[in-house]
Amino acid sequence: MKNITFRQLKSVRAIEKHGKIVGAAKVLGLTAPAVTLQLKQIEAEAGISLFDRMAHGMFPTEAGHAVLSAARDIEERLAQLGEELDAFKGVKRGHIAVGAVSTVKYFAEPMISAFAAAYPNVSLELFIERRAETVERLRNRTIDVALLGRPPREFSVRAAIFGEHSLVAVSARHHPLVGKHAISKAEIAREHFYLRSPDSGTRIFFDRFMSEIPGRADGPNTEMESIEDIKRAILSDNGVAFLAAHSVAAEVQAGKLAILDVIGLPIRRQWFAVTRTDRAMTPLIAAFEKFLSSEGEKFLPDFFGLEDASA
Repeated sequence: MKNITFRQLKSVRAIEKHGKIVGAAKVLGLTAPAVTLQLKQIEAEAGISLFDRMAHGMFPTEAGHAVLSAARDIEERLAQLGEELDAFKGVKRGHIAVGAVSTVKYFAEPMISAFAAAYPNVSLELFIERRAETVERLRNRTIDVALLGRPPREFSVRAAIFGEHSLVAVSARHHPLVGKHAISKAEIAREHFYLRSPDSGTRIFFDRFMSEIPGRADGPNTEMESIEDIKRAILSDNGVAFLAAHSVAAEVQAGKLAILDVIGLPIRRQWFAVTRTDRAMTPLIAAFEKFLSSEGEKFLPDFFGLEDASA
């Protein structure tokens, strides 16, 4: 494989992305025959077809996936080399892609703005999605760092703690349990809960918290994807929600919602900055992780202050 060129690998990557020679040629600024030649040359060197040619497009073969994986590794290493050389020259610039679970959006904007102020020449791209999508982006290497409440176990990762958050039971101010002290788990279990989907971190911890109450997993529950929808539901109903405290901080401080005093709550959890162990730790990623470890907790609401506001 010593005769494979980086230009050939770029052509293979473009064909994978666009599914056709014409589309790949357009983004590469080449002619279609030039891209076809690049593909023929790398397939000749490999001694095997890298794509299945279909009427509706081109799709990587098993061998093609292996070559594409190597191409991504080479691109990442070259990007890392560029950042390392920039670091030697004292230049703080580059691009970093960060994925985060949806509850991060409640403190992400000021945190990212602070990072941008500290590194004005760095381009940071932020993707806020459900946990499953964020983990999948990390798996597929379309993000450099994931901000998660639980590191994934499906593949090998590095996880650095950058702050804590609390999981609480919350209701509208008019709920009968507001102001009551030491509410038992059995008593709160009788309430109608508005919950995140089963794959969310908060839902997993809710199910664990209620696991000793027979039949509680079957309800009464209403599942909702959006935290904002859940907050609207409990504001207009006598239901209860199980959410991260920072996601209801604004409503608690405004006197719209209250944190309930339930025995065993809050559940204290950590926020993690997660990277793949097989992803090189570039100077830029290291700088982002260092920023989170030293500054990240400043952007998280103080739970004890929220307790005072809900009293």
